[in-house]
Amino acid sequence: MSRKPASAENGDHLEEAWRPRPDEPAGTTGLLLEEPLIFERSRTGRSGASLPPAGVPEADASTEIPEEYLRGEWQPEDGIPEVSEPEVVRHVTRLSQMNYGVDTGMFPLGSCTMKYNPRVNEATARLPGFTTAHPYLPEERIQGPLALMWNLEQALAEIGGFAAVTLQPAAGAHGELAGVLMMRAYHESVGEQRTKVLVPSSAHGTNPATSAVAGYRVVEIPSGPEGYVLPETVADAMDEEVAGIMITNPNTLGIFERHIAEIAKVVHDRGGLVYCDGANANAILGKVRPGETGVDVMHYNLHKTFSTPHGGGGPGSGPVGVSKKLVPFLPSPVVARSEGRYRLDYDRPRSIGRLKAFYGNFGILVRAYTYIREMGAEGLRRACEGAVLNAVYLREKLRRQENGGWHLPFETDSLHEAVFTDEALKDTGCTTMDVAKRLIDLGFHPPTVYFPLVVSGALMIEPTESETRESIDAFVKAMRRIAHEAQGSPETVRQAPSVSIRRRLNEALAARNPILKWTPDMDEQLASGIQRGK
Repeated sequence: MSRKPASAENGDHLEEAWRPRPDEPAGTTGLLLEEPLIFERSRTGRSGASLPPAGVPEADASTEIPEEYLRGEWQPEDGIPEVSEPEVVRHVTRLSQMNYGVDTGMFPLGSCTMKYNPRVNEATARLPGFTTAHPYLPEERIQGPLALMWNLEQALAEIGGFAAVTLQPAAGAHGELAGVLMMRAYHESVGEQRTKVLVPSSAHGTNPATSAVAGYRVVEIPSGPEGYVLPETVADAMDEEVAGIMITNPNTLGIFERHIAEIAKVVHDRGGLVYCDGANANAILGKVRPGETGVDVMHYNLHKTFSTPHGGGGPGSGPVGVSKKLVPFLPSPVVARSEGRYRLDYDRPRSIGRLKAFYGNFGILVRAYTYIREMGAEGLRRACEGAVLNAVYLREKLRRQENGGWHLPFETDSLHEAVFTDEALKDTGCTTMDVAKRLIDLGFHPPTVYFPLVVSGALMIEPTESETRESIDAFVKAMRRIAHEAQGSPETVRQAPSVSIRRRLNEALAARNPILKWTPDMDEQLASGIQRGK
């Protein structure tokens, strides 16, 4: 928190005394404004719009609109809230101020690379030639967008060491499905009906889900004692029923799967294929080409590794790179080039078919291509180096026992993220969730908690290359403070957050009984003390 002046008889020293140092936690109580629902602001007859007459006669709903299309008697809560323009602006602005993102501060979610989104990407994506290009225009009218897509495919293929890339998948999990469906199509093309997929315990949670959706039985295999998969473990599980392995590299512990080449050989020798989850590709960018380690198929998360927006700022994009043997099965259409012209190639009889309307989330493709062109090969390599350096620096600072050390479940060197646990807090009654909530009080978005599942009470932190040493030091300082508070005044941690607009939510109750619409009876609940956010 900001430092109070020891003496403030006059205002001469206030500005310097209240200014936080760069390595201090960023939280403050500040001016926190409550904001009701927009429907609670609504008042009948209030308007922020001035519209001209429609110019057409008003329809008589009772005679001119078929009954099956009528909605019944209109109620104010069913329609558009009636508010003034300042109320709309204040409402949306206050909601935006409650939101937290990578533009606001450090966003240390582990296993979900949240790097800064450069504004040059946004400027490029908003060029009229891209924003006004409808995908159903004739090919000769969209040569620019097609050229960008083709060049992005070539760049991603080169980065990953693959024969070809499809840009269709709309997100990482969608890319996984595309990859596993191509694996299935390949096996069917050689007359095999395989039924199982191996998934390490340290893989991303979407991997087993994707395998099941694609019709395979998931066989979980354990990681070794150092946090990475051993080739002999794969060999023991491998048989002619196994279609392949889905392995995340680096895995969800942040540890590089150092035996990936040997594992690939084990799988290939039994006729299987190797799928690599590329969600953590930011940690190997420019350093390792997965295709050269024996990987047959891998998805990229453009909204992670290549700096495009996440979540509500999305949509995402999950292109998939494949080895030569899987090229015939790529989703249709693919972008082809001949004699300097670009076209959409639909003549692909062995394709798994179309996976998405049009040809991918084009705005995200523009942003990723801009990032790659801006960075170049050396810049991408340095981004990887910065991400790993930041994570290792944070890991070593937090593990030190002086000033409150945090427990590491694995001593193996990790790359882009560090996984700690709440083991050192067991005697205090404080938990990982308490730590996450206390970080909110100190001005930081919590890291990923309780994941990966193979680590009890996990705190999974990924600073990315976007963060400065000062911002990492501030986060470390906040974590050490929480460790001290848990020992000296654990109720401070267990009752957090205490300065946010919302206090701790009952997340289990919210998941089981979500409130999706405000109803009049909730006013009575409020009056009886059951308050939202408490």
